[in-house]
Amino acid sequence: MFDEAKAQRAVEFIRCLKHTKGRWRGQAFDLLPWQETIIRDVFGTVKEDGFRQYNTAYVEIPKKNGKSELAAGVALYMTCGDNEWGAEVYGCASDRQQASIVFDVAVDMVDQCPALKKRIKPVMSVKRLVYKPTNSFYQVLSAEAYTKHGLNVHAVIFDELHSQPNRELFDVMTKGSGDARTQPLFFLITTAGTDRHSVCFEQHQKAEDILCGRKIDLTFYPVIYGASDDADWTSEEVWHQANPSLGHTIDIGKVRNACMSARDNPAEENIFRQLRLNQWVKQSTRWMQMEKWDACAFPVDEGELLGRECYGGLDLSSSIDITAFMLVFPPRDDTEKYVFLPYFWIPEENMMRRVRRDHVPYDVWEKQGVLETTEGDVIHYGFIENFIDNLGKKFRIKEIAFDRWGAVQMVQNLEGLGFTVVPFGQGFKDMSPPSKRLMELVLEKNIAHGGHPVLRWMMDNIFIRKDPAGNIKPDKEKSTEKIDGAVAAIMALDRAIRHGGSTGSVYDERGILSF
Repeated sequence: MFDEAKAQRAVEFIRCLKHTKGRWRGQAFDLLPWQETIIRDVFGTVKEDGFRQYNTAYVEIPKKNGKSELAAGVALYMTCGDNEWGAEVYGCASDRQQASIVFDVAVDMVDQCPALKKRIKPVMSVKRLVYKPTNSFYQVLSAEAYTKHGLNVHAVIFDELHSQPNRELFDVMTKGSGDARTQPLFFLITTAGTDRHSVCFEQHQKAEDILCGRKIDLTFYPVIYGASDDADWTSEEVWHQANPSLGHTIDIGKVRNACMSARDNPAEENIFRQLRLNQWVKQSTRWMQMEKWDACAFPVDEGELLGRECYGGLDLSSSIDITAFMLVFPPRDDTEKYVFLPYFWIPEENMMRRVRRDHVPYDVWEKQGVLETTEGDVIHYGFIENFIDNLGKKFRIKEIAFDRWGAVQMVQNLEGLGFTVVPFGQGFKDMSPPSKRLMELVLEKNIAHGGHPVLRWMMDNIFIRKDPAGNIKPDKEKSTEKIDGAVAAIMALDRAIRHGGSTGSVYDERGILSF
């Protein structure tokens, strides 16, 4: 049901407020069409008993579209205009400073509205606005979630949900905290993030499922403005689709400049995509230029490699995670490329749970034959040892480089099978030269990887750490998804460059280029 009077009441309340920033300061808050649609839908859609149907509104939109002002207007309405005695309205974010952004906008709005100013008492020491007629308040909360149990929440304004370091505060504020209220509201506003295991991405997935008709939740109101993953991020038409306030609160010239900068510096591309187009990217700064990587998808025929000399890289990760083994075949002359032949394993019993949790198509990859499973809920190392032993009968594996962590027993077993196994440090000293050389070979299109989908996914996940001397290494902790195959590839490439091929080692001929 739709109650026009209730929708209009919320709209009119916000229209009585004034803007607080830039050239709009002091002007009446005339809602833009997308903002008014949200307000009308959230506050005008009711159940048969007349109370609001939606108790959660998820609004995901690029930066600078006016979401903070909208959130401040909603916070003030829930505090002063919702006819709730003793309403408790909280502003939450990843830290107190972030949560204060919307609050400070609300304070400025109150200062510019005489009717509210004489009815609201600010208590700035604790960042609280008290609405005296109903003894209600709006207050900023810090992230110490363990102290927040027992709140009687009427509304929560969650700003930049994607920045939450974990789900603790979100769960405390939204799970049962509003049960004593007749129509609580959880207003979630955010830009896209980078962590696909976060509570924000969980809400994003739910919103997408509802919008696409895959899921029904009559209490959840989803709004997502953004470009699709395959959209042309340089297209102004795409910018307008993703930014409903473009031309109003956003200067098109500034977006053009940001796009030009991202085109000139590929490291800025993901930042542009995330903040300007609201795309969920792997990390804010991408290391591997994926269009360059994709240009190296030259066919790889395992049969044509039989009997050839190669070098291995083994990344065991943990027993419940992905194990990666990479073979790198060095070129035998100037006409050949470095050939990458990857293998991946995952425990069979936890695969579907990981598909649902991580939103990664492990099951599809298994059916495609590019990922194998081992019995049980942990990696079966004996199976992998036998697999590598069989590979040794097909190819001339000269060396296998391995990460020292957790690999002692398998290393001993592989040595017992006749393989030469060498430890490979994961610090800057060992990882930097082959990492830089990998990028160089990709840019030269001097690698053939066959477009392997699991390896591509991992290359796209890499976050690089750099030391003051300019050395680099992949960072598993900062990379938002798995990079085990990329690490195995870097280790194997190092051994191949040092020892393989008729052209000798480029490490000996000249230094490593920096990127």
